[in-house]
Amino acid sequence: MSGLFARLKHGLSRSRQSLSQLIPAIDRQTLSDQEWVDVEDALIMADCGAALSASIVQQSRKSRSQPLEALRQVMRHELARHDTSPSADKHSPFVLLVIGVNGTGKTTTIGKLATMYRKQGKSVLVGACDTFRAAAVEQLAVWVDRAGADMVRQQEGADPAAVAFDTVQRGLSKKYDIIIIDTAGRVQTDTGLMNELAKVSRVISKALPDAPHQVWQVLDGGTGQNAIAQVEKFRDTAGTTGLIITKLDGTAKGGIVLQLFNTFHLPVQYVGVGEALEDLMPFEPHDFIDSLLPESLKNPEAQRV
Repeated sequence: MSGLFARLKHGLSRSRQSLSQLIPAIDRQTLSDQEWVDVEDALIMADCGAALSASIVQQSRKSRSQPLEALRQVMRHELARHDTSPSADKHSPFVLLVIGVNGTGKTTTIGKLATMYRKQGKSVLVGACDTFRAAAVEQLAVWVDRAGADMVRQQEGADPAAVAFDTVQRGLSKKYDIIIIDTAGRVQTDTGLMNELAKVSRVISKALPDAPHQVWQVLDGGTGQNAIAQVEKFRDTAGTTGLIITKLDGTAKGGIVLQLFNTFHLPVQYVGVGEALEDLMPFEPHDFIDSLLPESLKNPEAQRV
């Protein structure tokens, strides 16, 4: 078992064990009508969503495969259209805008992304646009310094759009490979802050046409159905192009990943299953499904990594 797959499997253990307890007699070659209803309920409880859960079960029942294998095949198919991660090499500099509500792990995620890019030999510049929380800037500065990247910051209370503009201009003049723009965490129902986010995005495009090249929204995997509302609003405001789903190790609701992709068809770029740098990993659809579903109820120990 590869290191990344082992970490993913371990990180999704709560979701997998929850499904193992809820899905009935999955080792059997056939299931009764009521048992298929129980499978559907289990998927709903894992946050796959009612409509998607019903569709997965309906397709699985038509398969001649063993029920667990049928579920695996159908869920993999649901993610078959998943796009691969965009290459930062297509743009110089590559400008990435990172957005999301408070408490999703956005700042930590940016630090990990900066570290990964630096390990690839790329120069990284981070713009600290959360200018209303000094603690947030200091936390980001620790991660940026640890990554060996550079940061643009201004005084507390400065205009976030101005910081974003200055960051892109500096990135252009100093020929950085990667420019990451951090933004203040905000609730999607706060109209004023959402308008500010839209302004940041517009100003970035004035500093560099066609930028930002990607807009990645960070989501807490444990927020459940609220994640749908968050993506809907942020996509309308800032043009979300991809998702990073964190804290999946702390929830039994890993099915939210499938529901988000099924609803918005936005690629999941990374998933977070722990605090370590290595716990933020590129999203691989097949590995994710294999880690989410129980292997066998005959051997519960096989599900523990």
